[in-house]
Amino acid sequence: MEKVLVLDFGGQYDELIARRVRDLRVYAELKYFDQVTVEEIRAEGYAGIIFTGGPNSVNDPASPSFDKAILSLGVPVLGICYGHQLLAKLSGAEVRPAEGGSEYGKTELTADPSGLFEGIPESSTVWMSHTDYVAGLPEGFRVLAKTASCPVAAMGNEEKALYGVQFHPEVTHTVYGRTLLRNFLFGICHCRGDWTMDDFIDRTVKEYAEKLQGKKVLLALSGGVDSSVAAALMHRAVGDRLTSVFVDHGLLRKNEGNEVEEVFRGRFGMNFVRINAEDRFLGKLAGVTEPEKKRKIIGEEFIRVFEDESRALGHQDFLVQGTIYPDVIESGKGGSATIKSHHNVGGLPSVMDFEGIIEPLRNLFKDEVRAVGLKLGLPEALVMRQPFPGPGLAVRIIGEITKEKADTLREADAIYREELEKAGVRPSQYFAVLTDTRSVGVIGDARTYGHTVALRAVATDDFMTADWVRIPYEVLETASRRITNEVKSINRVVYDITSKPPATVEWE
Repeated sequence: MEKVLVLDFGGQYDELIARRVRDLRVYAELKYFDQVTVEEIRAEGYAGIIFTGGPNSVNDPASPSFDKAILSLGVPVLGICYGHQLLAKLSGAEVRPAEGGSEYGKTELTADPSGLFEGIPESSTVWMSHTDYVAGLPEGFRVLAKTASCPVAAMGNEEKALYGVQFHPEVTHTVYGRTLLRNFLFGICHCRGDWTMDDFIDRTVKEYAEKLQGKKVLLALSGGVDSSVAAALMHRAVGDRLTSVFVDHGLLRKNEGNEVEEVFRGRFGMNFVRINAEDRFLGKLAGVTEPEKKRKIIGEEFIRVFEDESRALGHQDFLVQGTIYPDVIESGKGGSATIKSHHNVGGLPSVMDFEGIIEPLRNLFKDEVRAVGLKLGLPEALVMRQPFPGPGLAVRIIGEITKEKADTLREADAIYREELEKAGVRPSQYFAVLTDTRSVGVIGDARTYGHTVALRAVATDDFMTADWVRIPYEVLETASRRITNEVKSINRVVYDITSKPPATVEWE
C-alpha cells in the first residue's frame, strides 16, 4: 500500500494535514519528528514526505529539527509553514524574523500557476500564520509564490522534488489548498490514490484473523459509534471467539442500556453480555471532583470489570477497544500536548490480565470510522449517531458524581435531544451538562436554589475542530421551558457558544 509520511513538528494543524491527504485517497501516516529515523523512513518506502508546521523558530537550537539526509532519499518533500522554513535551513538558506512582524490570517498570494500550483489562479487567498520567513533561496530552488510581505511564500527544487509553502494548504481558508495537496501527491509523488475503506476492512480483517487465530477476544462495547464499528469489524475477523461486553456503569443516557442490548443481542446475534455495574462505579467515584481523576478511575474500573468477566467466561486473551485517532491525539500520544486522557488511552492501568489490547480503529478519523461501519452493513442510524464518550455522563457532570445528579442530567439531556430531533436540528454532537453552579430561582410562588444546566451543540467533520451551532431561539426556548418545568432540581438553563478551540467539545 502506498503511503505518505506526515512528519510532525508540533503544529496545531498536523492531524488535519494527515486527514486532508487521506481525503484524497492516499494513506497518511503521522509520526513525531523524534520518533523515527532516516533509516526507518527509507525502509518504509514512502511515496512522499510532508514536514508540518510548528510553534517554534527554526533558529532556536532547542526547536525540532531533523537529519538533513532526509532530503537525499530521493523522496519528494513538501514543507508547510515551520516545515517550509526547516526545509530552507536544512538546504542552506537563511531564515529571519519578519521585519514587519507576524503575518497572520487570510493573505493574497501571487503564484506561478504550474507544477505545484497547477490549476491554481495566479492570485488566490491563503492562510498565513508565521513570525519568521525564508530570507533567501537555497541553492537549486526558485520562488514559486509570494505575498506583499513574504518574498518566498513558496519555493521549489523541481529536480530534487523538494517544495515548501509558508502558508497552510490544509485549512479551508486557503481556497486552493486541496488542489495544491493533490498536485503534490499525484503530480509530484505519483500516487495512485488507492486508500479506501474497502481496502482497510480487507487488510484489517486478514491481519486479525491471522494474529488472533485460536484466541478468545473480549470487546468493550459502549454502544457508541466507535465501539460498535470495532465490534462489527472484529466479529468479521474472529467470529464466535468474540464476546462483546456491555458495561452499564450507571452513567448512560436515558434508556440507552436497553437500546444497546436490543440491537447487538437481537439484530446482530453476537455473543453479548450486559453487566449492570452502577453501584460499583458510583462507589469508586464518590467524593471525586477532579476531571482527570474521574477519567482514570473509570478507565481502570472498566478494565477490572472486563477482567472479572473474562474470568467468569473462561480466560479471554485479548481486549478490544474502539479507540480512534482523535482519542490518541488528545491524550498526548505522538508528541502532542495532553488535552485530556481518554479512558481508552490514558485511563488504562499499567497491569492488566490480558495478553494485549487490540485497537483496530486507532489510526482512523471519525468520518473514516463511519464509512467503515456503513461498509460493514451496520444500520445508518447507529453509524451516524452522535458520539457518546466512554465515561458517559461522568464527563458531563461537573464536580462530584452522585446517582441523583446522574438521574437529573439524564432527564434534562433526553428533553434537549428530543426537542432538537423534533425540530429537525441535527448537529454533529449535542448534549446537556450539569454544572456545579447553583442559583436562586422562582418556580410558582416559591423560592428555589437549583442546578444550572448548560446545553451544548457543535458541528464538525473530524472532531479535531468544531463550531458551536446556531440553534433557533424558539427551539432553545422550548427545551429550556420543558427542562425547568419537568426536572425538579433545575431552575436555570444556559447555552454554550464556544467553539473548539479554544474549548473542547466535552466540558471535562
